[in-house]
Amino acid sequence: MESAFNRGDLVVSRRRLLTVGLSAAVVSVLAACSQPAPAAPPAAPTQPSQPAPTAKPAAATQAPAAAAAQPTQASAPAPAGGATPAAAAGNQLGAQLVGKLEGATIVTDPAKMPTKFSEAPMLADLVKAGQLPPVEQRLPSEPMVLQPLREIGQYGGTWRRAFTGPADGENMNRIMSVDKLIFVDYTGVNIVPSLAKGWNVSEDGKTITVMLRKGAKWSDGEPFTADDMVFWYQDLYLNKELVPSGTPEFSVNGKQGTLEKVDDYTVAFKFQDPYPLFLDMLSGFTTIGAGFSLGSTTNGPFEGGYAPAHYLKQFHPKYTDQAQIDQAVAAAGVDNWVSLLKQKHNYQLNPDCPVMTPWRTVTPITTPNWTLQRNPYFWCVDTQGNQLPYIDKVSLTLVESLEVANLKAMAGELDEQTRHMDLTKLPAFLDNQSKGDFAVHLDPQAETAQTSLQVNLSYKDDPEVAKWLSNKDFRRALSMGIDRDQLNEAFFLGTGTPGSVAPAADAPDSPGPEWNTKWSTHDPQQANALLDQIGLDKKDSEGYRLRTDGQGRLRIQITTVAASMLPWGQQMEMISQQWKTIGIQADIKDTERSLAVTTAQNNQHHIYVWGAGTEDLFLFPRHELPVEPTEPFTGPLYAQWYATNGEQGEKPTDPDLLKALELLRSASGLQPDARLEVAKQIRMLIVDNQWVIGTVGQVPNVRIIRSNMKNEPDRISWRSRCRTPGATHPSTYYLTNPGSASLQREDSLSTA
Repeated sequence: MESAFNRGDLVVSRRRLLTVGLSAAVVSVLAACSQPAPAAPPAAPTQPSQPAPTAKPAAATQAPAAAAAQPTQASAPAPAGGATPAAAAGNQLGAQLVGKLEGATIVTDPAKMPTKFSEAPMLADLVKAGQLPPVEQRLPSEPMVLQPLREIGQYGGTWRRAFTGPADGENMNRIMSVDKLIFVDYTGVNIVPSLAKGWNVSEDGKTITVMLRKGAKWSDGEPFTADDMVFWYQDLYLNKELVPSGTPEFSVNGKQGTLEKVDDYTVAFKFQDPYPLFLDMLSGFTTIGAGFSLGSTTNGPFEGGYAPAHYLKQFHPKYTDQAQIDQAVAAAGVDNWVSLLKQKHNYQLNPDCPVMTPWRTVTPITTPNWTLQRNPYFWCVDTQGNQLPYIDKVSLTLVESLEVANLKAMAGELDEQTRHMDLTKLPAFLDNQSKGDFAVHLDPQAETAQTSLQVNLSYKDDPEVAKWLSNKDFRRALSMGIDRDQLNEAFFLGTGTPGSVAPAADAPDSPGPEWNTKWSTHDPQQANALLDQIGLDKKDSEGYRLRTDGQGRLRIQITTVAASMLPWGQQMEMISQQWKTIGIQADIKDTERSLAVTTAQNNQHHIYVWGAGTEDLFLFPRHELPVEPTEPFTGPLYAQWYATNGEQGEKPTDPDLLKALELLRSASGLQPDARLEVAKQIRMLIVDNQWVIGTVGQVPNVRIIRSNMKNEPDRISWRSRCRTPGATHPSTYYLTNPGSASLQREDSLSTA
């Protein structure tokens, strides 16, 4: 049953928060949210010691049965909707909402390695029926061992979530991002093993050798070996029909690296120059480090460093007769073998696609109920030898709007969700905790612009509009025409920090606190003066500025993504009203995500709204500068030029932009201290030119956790490289009394 209520235009400020009895708590919450996330270490992460050969670890216990008695469990956060006086509950509520940063951890101590293994009952039944090999034969010889956050879990159950359609694949990509070769721990700071058990860096810094887990298998039982990486490199990445240009992340000083097989479980990444940043690239939210779950999807097809060679070769003309491929193309209803391979390579669309993730798709993302089921060959176990994941299935229900997603969470119909949860509904979430049997958590973010306006610097379709988008004084005027304080109150409950996309003043790469407000405070008088000075001094009868080519009113189109993480369409409607005071007409185009991205890739947008202000500038610069063709919001033609080292696209004419891009490219070959200085220079150029206009940042994310979902962290890191919540290892989350959760009636909701 769909939940619904007539919310109207729910705009809640801090004053509204006080009316629901949170006056003391808000102070505590805001103080907690202001605590900085762990800063990235200025030096490249220290290489971990290689996992020791299997020693004689302690014996494992039997697998937990679905109905087994539970170990002593950490108490869940108390519901906030009770009769506790607000003055006394303030600190308690603040501690509940913003907890301690934590997550599951990887065990490398040989004494703690299990030697006996167990499996989920649903898999044990298949083994008994002769349909599946024993668990010992399905695991690698050195599985990754995870210490669950609080306790050994119990098997079973279905994790219920909400999603917004085929463009919402990141909903699961993030949860399953453990399939990266190397990753980070739950802090987002320390690089740790993952699908690869270890690595070595040569003395000259030019070769990074990666060791895979011997005996690891794809979800269909086929071996995962170095051949899967060689196939990805030679037959996907280097094929210009599939990947027209190599990623800059696989290059240093503009020179692409290579991948070579050493043996069946070892590969070497080789570069012509030292590449001190490459381990960070592999561990981060990057194209080369994406892993298969992200690297196989429409967010970035044929990325991630490996692919299932045994499966994809049947659709590749190098390995299969063209007549057979033509038959498969016709059967799939696509145009050519490239489109066929993209479809077959995508685990979200194709249930037959093998994966290395905890769960595999059963019904595709194009259906109203995207479902995934445990991977019987998943290569991780807990400290007692129980093969992970604990949860049998993940079920994502299609919702027609963010409103419905939030209401389903309030009604207790979602077991855990942070994606699409609306901060402005925090009072209603808190009011409904008891009725919905869930707890609310707030996870602070380091990102300095949850909402940014990304200007298309390479736009061409309308020369008049293109002239102004490429004019820095025009962009500065747009920025100063925004009342960020109003946005912060209306959409972020006043919890955010208004300003530019510069990092927080205490960040190691901050160029100084003045850059957080430069060109980024509400000053309509100065904005109007700038617009007059650059030649936009004529207005129509309604006060809007006229084009200089005599074609009427100047109109700037802002593309927002419909049903996305934040109500960007509503935010931009507010900004369009604010821009009336500076005479700028803004037309808001709320668009389905895949269509919006395609429009941007085709260089057809004026301004694209997305998050920005990353804390990992060198690992995730795509929303700060035009460098990556997948999401080239600040200039698709320039992004192509940068990514192909000048072979495609167009070279920017703006000397400041060229300087920023040159600095960014140079950073990969620099040592950490020098990189920080380069980062500061780039940050200053971005803010001074307002290529990306920041609004409000460092806003906490709302996370809803049902009382039956266990091993969930009290707080999760939102550093981009964490692929949140991936670095906390959701395979160790578990459900108590799986399948017994009762649904709440929507008419019982409190919407105060």
